[in-house]
Parts: sequence; structure tokens; C-alpha cells
Amino acid sequence: PFWLKSAFGSAVAPRGPTGSRLGQKRYREQAMAMADKLKSLPFISDKNNPIGWFVQGGLEFAADSRRLVQRCTKPDAKEFKKIAVACSIGFAIMGFIGYTVKLVFIPINNII
Repeated sequence: PFWLKSAFGSAVAPRGPTGSRLGQKRYREQAMAMADKLKSLPFISDKNNPIGWFVQGGLEFAADSRRLVQRCTKPDAKEFKKIAVACSIGFAIMGFIGYTVKLVFIPINNII
């Protein structure tokens, strides 16, 4: 299927081979229409209102999440190896600490 439905039932154009959206103008117009509908309800944009606090918090979270995903990149082999080594060393250190604590407390528990 070439046209997907979003949560609001509006048509969203799929990504083309270059990564640009087909029908970007139509999608932007629908988003602006939805924003205008939300602006007509003042309690939704008021953060002092519990509903507005919830809606505005959700919108801020969505915007921050979108910004994070757009900035994230897939690590290259060198970076991945460095992260894997660091995690392995951390697991080994935590395992050694746990083993040492268990080894020390076994005789103490037997004495008590």
C-alpha cells in the first residue's frame, strides 16, 4: 500500500527513494489544520489545566523524542567495539564484586 493512515485518519505519504516525502504540501496543510483545531480549544493549551498539562507534556515529549531520533546515528564498527568492551569490563567488575562479597559473607553467616 502506498498511502498509510495516521492515528488521526489523514493520509500520510510514504518516503520516496531519496528520502523526501511525496505530497509534503498536503501533509503540512493537514497538520496545520489539526493545529488550528487544537488552538480553538483553550483548555488544551493551558498548562495550569490538568488536561492542558497532560496534552502539552505529551506534545513536548513527542517533539523531544523526534529530535533525539533524528540526531541519533548508527555506530560504526570501531565505536561498537569500544562500547562492547566497556560493557564487558563493567560486567566483569560487577561479577567480581558480587563473588567477593558472597565469598566474604559465607563464613560470617556460618559463625553467626
